[in-house]
Amino acid sequence: MTNEKKRTINRLKTMYPLRALLDEMYKGNIEASKAGKPTAWCMVTFWEGDVILKAMDVESVYPENYGAVCAAFGAAPAYLDRSDADGFPTHMCGYARNCLGYTARMMDLGEIPPGAPMGGMPKPILLLSSGSLCDAHYKWFQALGRYLDAPVWTMELPLPGVKESRIEGAYEHNIGFMVAELREFVTFLERLLSKKMDWDKLDELIDDMIEMNRVWYEINELRKARPCPMHSRDFWSSMSGSLYPSGDLKVSVDLYRKMYDEVKYRVDNNIGALPIEEKYRLLFLELPPWHSLGFFNQLAERGWNFVVESWSYHPPQPIDLTKVSDPLERIARFTYQWLTGRFPDAFNAGEWGGYSAYPYLEYAQDYQCDGALLHPLVTCRTATNHLMLVQDRLMKKLKIPSLVVEGDIVDLKLFDPVDALRKAETFEETMNHYKKVRRQEGLEW
Repeated sequence: MTNEKKRTINRLKTMYPLRALLDEMYKGNIEASKAGKPTAWCMVTFWEGDVILKAMDVESVYPENYGAVCAAFGAAPAYLDRSDADGFPTHMCGYARNCLGYTARMMDLGEIPPGAPMGGMPKPILLLSSGSLCDAHYKWFQALGRYLDAPVWTMELPLPGVKESRIEGAYEHNIGFMVAELREFVTFLERLLSKKMDWDKLDELIDDMIEMNRVWYEINELRKARPCPMHSRDFWSSMSGSLYPSGDLKVSVDLYRKMYDEVKYRVDNNIGALPIEEKYRLLFLELPPWHSLGFFNQLAERGWNFVVESWSYHPPQPIDLTKVSDPLERIARFTYQWLTGRFPDAFNAGEWGGYSAYPYLEYAQDYQCDGALLHPLVTCRTATNHLMLVQDRLMKKLKIPSLVVEGDIVDLKLFDPVDALRKAETFEETMNHYKKVRRQEGLEW
């Protein structure tokens, strides 16, 4: 007889070394700082700035990810309280509040705060922010000027609408803008670091980055199978290799290839992510409650399998960039594909929420979802303002119902797992009803 706790989700074995890349990222940043090497705090720039910094031998760490880490380790409340005490609004981005509170404590002490998860983040020489999707991205790093004496560089990304993206010449104009911005960033780094860019090294890093994301894309394509072989919890644990590229990218490519093999094995052998029957296939929007991921175990016990997540954390649909010789142009076209790759289909479908709503119509149909769990965040407008539009489009076009569970990415006080589970139990009746409706309307599932 064994006392081993029954598994509610069949976690992928290959997920663990990918998740361990985070440990190496924080460790590498601290070691570099101690050795007097340049370190940077970076926003997610969706691959625009990451490989450039790596080519210049700058170690990077990501305060957005650190907010999730602090939430998962239960360390966030102290940093949130310090941010609030310093006058920052409580409704501001939870990642930002966590970072500002952490930084304030670090500068008070003159060292990384004791007990900081993953060893903490050392003081950077550079702050790389982003102008994409979220206003907190650049205002937050500007606000860090209260505590840090480090230059801020904002990485820009054009955000056209679906219709506007179809204007003649718009695509090449936006790519040209991005390439010019990237070239300025390289020049800035060369002045800051007093060294020249190694263009051959950058070229190789870009190839590795593109290959890594191609494999990661193919892994998620396998999740369309029934039963779905990979739960969202493994996605969230593994996405860091793509979104926060650290260490040797060839190692990351190899780890994703091993994950592909494991997921493909499951598909070929009809092995699902749940040890019980997959009763419901769900889509999750947007950021999860990092402090309460055990909630998904409770849902898994009821046969809920989360088969696909927010589009913005997925890699772009692959495109052929082998004929693009300029490495900065390859970066620009790759990132722009992530943002606008689904725009042509959205335009043809008459859907104008190109990156805010339309991808979920494709996901819900391709992954044959029975429902969507929408997670509005009190502290994040960017991950919340389109959710009611998604809810409307999923129901009107595909007869897929949505469950709304309010919460937050960092602040545990704003998420009620007991109430959420109660809503989920009732929502099963709704999903069962619309399964019948979809069949009556001739949909595939």
